[in-house]
Amino acid sequence: MRFLRVAGVFLCVFPVLAQKPSELSRAENEIERLRQLVAAGAVAPARLEEAEAALGDAQDYEILQRTLFGNLSAQDLTEDQGRQMIAAAQRRYDRQQKKLEQRQKLVDAGVMARGELQALEEELASRQLTLDLANSRAKLIEQIIASARREFELEQGGRMQTATSAVDSAVMVHFEGDGQISPADIRRIAEAYQREFHKPLPVSANGETNAHRALGFDHRGRVDVALNPDQKEGVWLRAYLEKNDIPYYAFRAAVPGKATGAHIHIGPGSARLRAAD
Repeated sequence: MRFLRVAGVFLCVFPVLAQKPSELSRAENEIERLRQLVAAGAVAPARLEEAEAALGDAQDYEILQRTLFGNLSAQDLTEDQGRQMIAAAQRRYDRQQKKLEQRQKLVDAGVMARGELQALEEELASRQLTLDLANSRAKLIEQIIASARREFELEQGGRMQTATSAVDSAVMVHFEGDGQISPADIRRIAEAYQREFHKPLPVSANGETNAHRALGFDHRGRVDVALNPDQKEGVWLRAYLEKNDIPYYAFRAAVPGKATGAHIHIGPGSARLRAAD
């Protein structure tokens, strides 16, 4: 779930995407200059179309810089940002494909050498990978939000019932503990897990995220861990939490349309955010 690492590798492999921040302003200035020249009949309209395409590319890359290649993780993005991210990546791919098709016609007509298409084809391939990555991250955003919604529904359902139903108990296990958790508790849990398994605790949501806020859930002070509660690591974590009287909700399986996978929610249940929050 750590797409930032993937994005970092991606930028190293395809440096052609690493546009400078000033490129956008340069493209905007070039558009205005060309519009004046086209109006005066000094340059062909095709030059303006190319510049407008370059400006669109720069604007869309700004969106990708914020959502796909920036410092935000998937849990900090909203569904709307995910849609913007995919649309920007798709537009960049479509522009490059159109450009390649236009150059291909010149090659077929014998005006351009076939070898000159290689750079365009490589750029198209890199934009396809960007689009694939954007789709993967957007899907992860949807999964996080669906999981948060199902988690809240099950928590609330468990509170309203004196006994958990057979269906819910097969999906969710709740340990009340002392009903509280602190940042120090989280640090101790992470350190103990590292010592036990020699790898970091696989945290999927740490405290408040845009996904939880968008759903109106107060996830502050809570932590979601991407572990199946019945796998070795999950069993160990549940035992550690119970031994230390730390509350948790353990979700065993995906629920079609609502939850996308098993995880362990450490801390008390998520409450509804107040309007003032």
